[in-house]
Amino acid sequence: MRVIKFLDDSAVTYDLTNHTPTFTAQQVAAAEHEPGRYVAKPVIVKADGRYMMCVLAACYKIDLGALKKQLGAEHVELALENEIGEIFEDCELGAEPPFGNLYGLPVIMDVALRKDDHIIFQAGTHDKAIKMSMDDFVNLVEPKVLEFSYHMSS
Repeated sequence: MRVIKFLDDSAVTYDLTNHTPTFTAQQVAAAEHEPGRYVAKPVIVKADGRYMMCVLAACYKIDLGALKKQLGAEHVELALENEIGEIFEDCELGAEPPFGNLYGLPVIMDVALRKDDHIIFQAGTHDKAIKMSMDDFVNLVEPKVLEFSYHMSS
């Protein structure tokens, strides 16, 4: 998996865990016994035809209108599954890590996620997760931080 090699090559500290297969970020949170605010879910969008990775907490939803406004874009839409599969060929669909920079994508992180000290995310498969410090994540990815999400009600 590209992300694990990248983390190893970068000499950052991280924990890799195995769990039963999960298919949503909230399921990852439950499997890892962590609040959803620590689990990063990447959402791939197309802004004026250009792919971007938006990273937000599991318990949040993306606000495409807010994102469009902050990017100064004419049109923002979610990427299709087949498009995502083509970009992330080494990952199981829906288990992409939040490292868009490894796949040639600019990364935009929601401000709500940036407030925490660590981050957890799927490691390219549905049964592995990585936990690392938020500072290391930000240093490696260099995301643009914007406010483009809202908390999901239970």
